[in-house]
Amino acid sequence: MTVMLSLILGYIVPFILVLSLLVFVHEMGHYLVGRWSGIGIVAFSIGFGPELAGFTDKRGTRWKLSAIPLGGYVKFLGDEDASSKPDLARLATLSPTERERTFAGAKLWKRALTVAAGPVANFLLAIAIFAVLFGIYGKQVADPVVAEVKPESAAAEAGIQPGDLLLAIDGTRVVTFDDVRRYVSVRPDMPIVVTVERAGVKQDLKMTPKRETIEDQFGNKVELGLIGIVTNQESGNFRTQTFTPLQAVGEGVVQSWHIVTGTFDYIGNLFAGRMKADQLGGPIRVAQASGQMATLGVAAVLQLAAMLSVSIGLLNLMPVPVLDGGHLVFYAVEAIRGKPVGAAAQEIAFRIGLAMVLTLMVFATWNDISSLIG
Repeated sequence: MTVMLSLILGYIVPFILVLSLLVFVHEMGHYLVGRWSGIGIVAFSIGFGPELAGFTDKRGTRWKLSAIPLGGYVKFLGDEDASSKPDLARLATLSPTERERTFAGAKLWKRALTVAAGPVANFLLAIAIFAVLFGIYGKQVADPVVAEVKPESAAAEAGIQPGDLLLAIDGTRVVTFDDVRRYVSVRPDMPIVVTVERAGVKQDLKMTPKRETIEDQFGNKVELGLIGIVTNQESGNFRTQTFTPLQAVGEGVVQSWHIVTGTFDYIGNLFAGRMKADQLGGPIRVAQASGQMATLGVAAVLQLAAMLSVSIGLLNLMPVPVLDGGHLVFYAVEAIRGKPVGAAAQEIAFRIGLAMVLTLMVFATWNDISSLIG
């Protein structure tokens, strides 16, 4: 009983709280822009499946909490289901005035803005969270100066020496030691050129980050590209960088962008065979991460929430039918053709998209289970 209670409080509760926040903000983006566009809204749900609790507001929208806390949806007037697939039979019975209030009957630009608002809300949430964290705690930084070179590492083989100042990698300027780590970590087995300054002289050194498996403080294993350099207080001048409110927002944008580019780097490496697909995680791994971050305090949980918010925004923008990105592709085609994609074609696309999403969820969950029993 104690173990079960500990599991619920330590993992499941933080997971549900974090995910519910991200889902609420995402769906609120759809809701607010949809309402602003004059589209009728039937339901706003956190979770799927049977309703646990809810109420109907004066506009006729049903706000509800549902049994399966793995997502949510806004159902617009004229939608057949939570994926915003039009209910053709219902639409045929509506008057022209009523049809204008349906999602399918709204102007193209209104539908596009309403759909895009969900992912945009997730990006804005991430930026806001990062901005608050940077504003309160600042940012720990260190100069990109080498204190130690590990034997037989990529850096040692390339000739990097203690005391070298790293200026750029592949022509991209580096300012902090973390810039080096971030760039190198997503490029295992990929040749890079590191520009260093030694005794006032600049030189370019070619090397290839080696793929290595590391463990974090919780024992989670991840494969990264490493070149084998270390800094310390004396060389790196560890310090806390502080920000004004406006600077904190800017840093929040930069941090969110790093997550976006890192995600695309991982996807590119995945298709190129340089990364394993077992790094893809599902709800079990997210729950595990939520529980682990909860042990480190509120700031760590908020940081995880910001990272997940960016990931949810990106995932929903993927050009897959049933996701927001798939709807936006349909609208782009409609703008070019001057008329909507046919109902039969949309139906086939939605079925394919649903199969793709379910396959990805099963695969990610299998990875989660494998990591637990492995």
